[in-house]
Amino acid sequence: MKSFKNANRRSFMMASSIALMSGLAGWTNLASARTLAEILASKKLVVGVNPTLPPLGIFNDKNEIDGFDVDIARKFGELLGVKTEIVQVGSPDRIPFVSSGKIDAVLGAMTITAERQKVIDFTIPLHTEILGVLTTKAKTYKDMMDLNDAAVRLVQVRGSTPVKLAQEKLPKAQLLLLDNYPDAVRAIAQGRADAMIDVMDFMTEHTAKHKVDWRIVDAPIDVYYCGVGVQKGNDTLRERLNGAIKELHRNGYVDDRWKKWLGGPMLQDPRTHSSYK
Repeated sequence: MKSFKNANRRSFMMASSIALMSGLAGWTNLASARTLAEILASKKLVVGVNPTLPPLGIFNDKNEIDGFDVDIARKFGELLGVKTEIVQVGSPDRIPFVSSGKIDAVLGAMTITAERQKVIDFTIPLHTEILGVLTTKAKTYKDMMDLNDAAVRLVQVRGSTPVKLAQEKLPKAQLLLLDNYPDAVRAIAQGRADAMIDVMDFMTEHTAKHKVDWRIVDAPIDVYYCGVGVQKGNDTLRERLNGAIKELHRNGYVDDRWKKWLGGPMLQDPRTHSSYK
């Protein structure tokens, strides 16, 4: 698996989303999205991917956009019988791009939220991300609140979203702030810290470097269900992509690509979401 930095990944995305939603409060579509029939006639599906969200999107050695999202987008094209064109998007502009019809669909940790559903439509969930607690088998924590103890040494990456969560919900715990994920995980491996809160799916790259009996606390703090965004009202495309996602879950392609890019299995089955029918 390729090496990449995940520091502050989720916090940057959340901050961008808040700013974006404020700006889109009165958003109206600037152009109609291409219908499924038009996409099939053009023999091209245009998909936005954010290459700054590794390993979902990343620039490879050839300076081409690569990653989990690209593999999925290209497979969508195959199932539709068309070519896939990958368009670079960023966290601030990915929703405007799909709302204005510049792209047909967008991937990139597109968490399905009520706020976003006011301006775009979502497919059923493609994947999940788990906000949880990383520790070792030597610790018996059952949920996050077990960390709210003066004897617990919590380590977090400076500036990441879970820092505020820890400060508000776990005031009794000792809090060690380090500058990056490798150092934070190393602190637990070396016994200088007991646990860490973050998106567990992106920890495998770092935990694999240490011969430690790692454990993720069974009770997750939150589950992010991520789908594919399309322009609001583009039901024919959304339904066709729903069918493609179900097929890729059924035949194991999503699981295979997830293991390739993230180094381990998805921690929560996206098919458990209420919208997955």
